[in-house]
Amino acid sequence: MKPVNWFAFVVLAILVSFPMASVGDGHGEPSLAERLAAGDRAEADKKRDENRKPGDVVVFLGVAPGMTVIDLIAAGGYYTEVLSLAVEGEGRVYAQNPPRVLKFRDGANDKAMTQRLDGNRLPNVQRLDQDLSEIELSPGTLDVAITALNFHDIYNGSGTAAAEAFLGQVLKLLKPGGVLGVIDHSGGAGNDNAKLHRIEEEKVLEAGRQAGFEVVESSDLLRNPADDLSTGVFDPKVRGQTDRFLLKLRKPM
Repeated sequence: MKPVNWFAFVVLAILVSFPMASVGDGHGEPSLAERLAAGDRAEADKKRDENRKPGDVVVFLGVAPGMTVIDLIAAGGYYTEVLSLAVEGEGRVYAQNPPRVLKFRDGANDKAMTQRLDGNRLPNVQRLDQDLSEIELSPGTLDVAITALNFHDIYNGSGTAAAEAFLGQVLKLLKPGGVLGVIDHSGGAGNDNAKLHRIEEEKVLEAGRQAGFEVVESSDLLRNPADDLSTGVFDPKVRGQTDRFLLKLRKPM
């Protein structure tokens, strides 16, 4: 009869008595994705998470507790709330919206943002209901900026120069080494992307370079190869499931 390995027996007993913590930061703390799922966010936002992967997006962009960040053209504030949780209590989030975006569809975005922040629900968030060119933030004070599903409207609606000017304004607000994240609906070469509300990734990259950004990385996190890029983004067949690129641009040091 083999002797009992008492050391192994004791270790096994300890593991059974103290189950492993859920996956998080390695110290038993829940991950951002877990906090997004468990928090008091609207159920409609949580349903969007499956395709938008917000926890993974902010990690890719390097958003961390204590940072100062801005949600550009925030609309109803889906990403504003994600960023609020990501930077935690010591951080700050600016939710920027041009007046025309707040008036769109009988003020739907204004109402959604108001409801989201009602009762000081997200105390580290400050609304900036102004065009980007008019806000009074000090240059070089932001760690991260993000704009989600908006840049195509600037580029297609106002032209290349306006798009580069927008990016130039963002560049001034970021700290040296600060990051701009751009998410948008992928457009196909030769398609009427303005009509489809899409844009080619390379056009965004070129506009970023012209504005003075360094291209750090392009992620496949939000890609959907089932989208052939020929359908308008509001078509029920692809709405919420378009192929999207995620870009990480950086202000030079």
